[in-house]
Amino acid sequence: MKNFLKFCILLSSMTAINIHAEEVDCVTTSWKLIGANHKVCVQAYDDPKVKGVSCYMSQAKKGGIKGSFGLAEDPAQFSLDCRQIGEIIIDSRLPEQEVAFTENTSLIFKETRVVRIFDKKRNTLVYLAISRKIIDGAPANSISTVPIMPWGK
Repeated sequence: MKNFLKFCILLSSMTAINIHAEEVDCVTTSWKLIGANHKVCVQAYDDPKVKGVSCYMSQAKKGGIKGSFGLAEDPAQFSLDCRQIGEIIIDSRLPEQEVAFTENTSLIFKETRVVRIFDKKRNTLVYLAISRKIIDGAPANSISTVPIMPWGK
């Protein structure tokens, strides 16, 4: 069993694109007597392959004793909003669908993943946030679109 867990950790670290988010701020949603409070945190991500696009994600974080030590499994409750913040520069090799970034929401088995989809017909980038579990998945999702438009002038 220990070897299987080591394998899962190694595999997830090799396949996931863990971009470090910039934490904007957190708001307490429930006070806990012992341990950290439950909260909703807002993080900013700059798309690593599309200059000029940033995404903001709000996500529920569990507190308590487990949450204080990073052992709590966060609920699949989040919201995503992506915006053009400058001239959009796209690499010509941008695939039609790709994982833009991920964030672990439990020690091993759960993550929030943001997939970038390029809708060529509408000249729009679609960002889809989903919650993934290794074994059974989760239906939670959020979507945001960024039309590719000229910037400035």
